[in-house]
Amino acid sequence: MRIVDMATVALLFAVAVVAGCVDTIAGGGGLITLPALLMTGMPPAMALATSKLQATGGSVTATLFFLRRQAIQLTAHRWAIATTFLGATLGGWLVLTLDASLLARLIPFLLMALGTYFALSPQVGQMDQQQRLGSTPFALTIAPLIGFYDGFFGPGTGMFMALAFVGLRGYNLTKATAHTKLLNATSNVAALLYFMVFGQIDWRAGLAMFVGQLLGALLGGRLVLKHGPWLIRPMITGVCFVLALRLLLAPPP
Repeated sequence: MRIVDMATVALLFAVAVVAGCVDTIAGGGGLITLPALLMTGMPPAMALATSKLQATGGSVTATLFFLRRQAIQLTAHRWAIATTFLGATLGGWLVLTLDASLLARLIPFLLMALGTYFALSPQVGQMDQQQRLGSTPFALTIAPLIGFYDGFFGPGTGMFMALAFVGLRGYNLTKATAHTKLLNATSNVAALLYFMVFGQIDWRAGLAMFVGQLLGALLGGRLVLKHGPWLIRPMITGVCFVLALRLLLAPPP
């Protein structure tokens, strides 16, 4: 098993701080961390597993931050948490048996459409709107689907979750971002448990990045609550297009 040296671990820690902040605000932190891990020469399977470990640190920290600030309605989303976990577990299992190449070709165009939507709709997410889907139907349909996507493929999960909360639950962007981290943390934990059983994790690099993600997530959470849609919308738009370009030029392993 290849273990990265301490100088590289220190660099990965710094990368994780930046990724944790970006991911908390708009998603797409994996766009930063996974290439960084692969550039160390780490095998793709180990890089994916290690990336999931550090991403869990950021998403769980952001969720706890928003919970302390009472920005998350935990009770109302208990079923969504359960179905997201199940969906992510199923996605992680199927990724070993199914070909994700079709998703790799399709997702960049969906991300560009999502980025265009937010760029051309400045009023979307400014304030709460009438919901189109109740909490139970959302938990039984959208939550497990996005959880499955995160377990099976992953890139863009945060953006898709945010759009679902804004468009279907009627949340403003700040509220949608907070609840996105709740479900994202759930799917990350599910995938991490799977990787701990079946995948190889570089624990030294992963735990250092875990701490970096924790710090970045705390910073990102403060920025979300302070600046709200003014910061979140351009961040989501930019990350969507950058991630789409990244996937078109270099699909994930």
